[in-house]
Amino acid sequence: MSDPVQHDPAADAGLISEDALKKAEAYIEEEEGAAHHLGGFLGVFLTLLAVTMSVFHLYAAYGIVATQTLRPIHVAFVLVLSFLMFPIAPRFRHRIMIWDWAMALLSIAIVVYMLQGGDDFTDRSTLPNAWDIFFGVSLILLVMEAMRRSNGWVMPIVTMIFIGYAFAGPWLPQPWTHKGYDVGRLVGHMYMTLEGIYGSAVDVSSSLIILFTIFGAFLQFSNAGKFFIDFSFSAMGGKPTGAGRTVVLASFLLGGPSGSGVATTVTLGAVAYPMLAKVGYDKNAAGGLLAAGGLGAIISPPVLGAAAFLIADFLKISYLDVLLMAVIPTLLFYLALFVMVEIDARKYGMHETTFERVDTVWHLTREYGFHFISLISIIAFMLYGFSPVLSVFWATVLSFLTSFLHRDCALLPRDLFRNPQGFWRTFMNSGFIKAMVGGSVGMLNVGATCAGAGLIVGVVTLTGLGLKFSSIILAYAGGSLLLTAIYTALIVWIIGLAVPVTASYIISAVIAAPALIKLGVPDFAAHMFVFYYAVLSEVSPPTALSPFAAAAITGGDPYKTTLQSWKYTMPAFLVPFMFVLDPAGQGLLLTGSVSTLAKADWLSIAEITITAAIGITALAGGLQGWLFKKAGVLERIGMIIAGLLLVYPGVLADVIGFALVLVVLAFQLLKRKPVAAT
Repeated sequence: MSDPVQHDPAADAGLISEDALKKAEAYIEEEEGAAHHLGGFLGVFLTLLAVTMSVFHLYAAYGIVATQTLRPIHVAFVLVLSFLMFPIAPRFRHRIMIWDWAMALLSIAIVVYMLQGGDDFTDRSTLPNAWDIFFGVSLILLVMEAMRRSNGWVMPIVTMIFIGYAFAGPWLPQPWTHKGYDVGRLVGHMYMTLEGIYGSAVDVSSSLIILFTIFGAFLQFSNAGKFFIDFSFSAMGGKPTGAGRTVVLASFLLGGPSGSGVATTVTLGAVAYPMLAKVGYDKNAAGGLLAAGGLGAIISPPVLGAAAFLIADFLKISYLDVLLMAVIPTLLFYLALFVMVEIDARKYGMHETTFERVDTVWHLTREYGFHFISLISIIAFMLYGFSPVLSVFWATVLSFLTSFLHRDCALLPRDLFRNPQGFWRTFMNSGFIKAMVGGSVGMLNVGATCAGAGLIVGVVTLTGLGLKFSSIILAYAGGSLLLTAIYTALIVWIIGLAVPVTASYIISAVIAAPALIKLGVPDFAAHMFVFYYAVLSEVSPPTALSPFAAAAITGGDPYKTTLQSWKYTMPAFLVPFMFVLDPAGQGLLLTGSVSTLAKADWLSIAEITITAAIGITALAGGLQGWLFKKAGVLERIGMIIAGLLLVYPGVLADVIGFALVLVVLAFQLLKRKPVAAT
């Protein structure tokens, strides 16, 4: 038997080169923007500005701030901080240039002009004056520049294509033609109403996304992340599949609060990769597993990703309903990962290697278990009747208070007031200030994306593009629900190749989801279908940030790592077809509403869930080429077909699928001896 692997984060981290960690951080910066690192007066000024943004939004959560005021001020904060914290080009990194100040001041002027205009400003949206047009065009350009700085070129280019479509309507061929709109009409819709830039995406960004980002930052700087990793090592250590299981469990615990796939991948990878390497994972397989775990961050309650908040806004339902719909699909996603890990252990002979626990589960829970209180408090508050906004507000307050239960986790030093002379320096370097700054800065890329997505949604609603697009999908599908679902999934996936998850969901929700709804799919099922395929952009090149970040840590090939992450996640991503192709499949979403849950057919829900679980297991075995033992070609084909049939709802498909599974199991049991892969 191999020597046991002792988990030592400090020692393990030393096995990863500084260059690898820098590359991984570069992928985080690609998603969240490459921020300045400034000291002195400018550093203090930006810190205070970011803290002010967090304080304002926390006040808006508890107090009363009118929508017409909250959204523009939110966008102003996002733009000002984006221009002052992200350079216009890499060579200007770590310094603020005169044009950065000019764009920041113009951003403030645009919002001041809008707010002081009052009702008169909104009333002339169909016939704006010269100043309206100037400020409106400036805002559109500033939003695209903020997106470029924080997200790269792709999103601004996509936005410009949509704006170009609004202008070019009369000259386009059928069925894309429309009457066309001039600059004044476009500015009136995008800037002077709550339908364009200040539409639903910014509404969600200003009221929910930033609050959840602040909450995640409070957990991070109170050392909740370290506890979740240590807890996972302790719970899963000493077992044959401990290394892989630790990654899966830790990714769920880390991902729930963060909602960021790349950040979860990098945070976990820096600690867990050396352990994965020691037990036998090659660089690409280890990176694929880490990226797949990171992907779970976007679909895991209680935070999910930013797009989940938009689902609630689009459907006009409670965020608690969205959490409810995500429960079974999330469990199935992690079931797929656990099955893959179990197969890995058999396939590569990992059963001969174990590693020791960090500490006992009981000791860790006794010392730091209060972090779980913060994690589940959001759902508890919502079940008690609080709105999602108030729920995350009070969960953040609770996280702050519980941090003082342990000296290592306190967000403010206990001796803060004992040294009056060093009070200011100690306070500014405290975890509390870092969390307040991290909450604002961490959502700048999402805030800019939501503002830009508002331009896209504005064009779609103004020109009727959504109805045209859904009609085209239905025409190509010939009215077939299966083909419509396949085409919709492909469209969402292709859009996701170019833009982040949040933007991918917004675009697809307005142009692709209506096609499914027209064929009788409930709106909640259609939007969850689109959401899950938008999430695939996190592991799909050229924006496969999670696998690329994982490859930077492991030293593997980025594209081979991406293929490995596809292998790990593919079984679970066939599940969404179950809840659009047949009414019974909607049981996986728990009927889509808390209010109807009491009347749900639990037997039907259990049946469809078990069927999906067996289908996922069969697909995992087919993709891995291994179940209990190495599978032959016919066994692999049989498992893949069985998995697809079990995912496709229908009695005949289920019967054939179960039969194939039994046949493959019989073949596996008849084999005398497992053959370990090299």
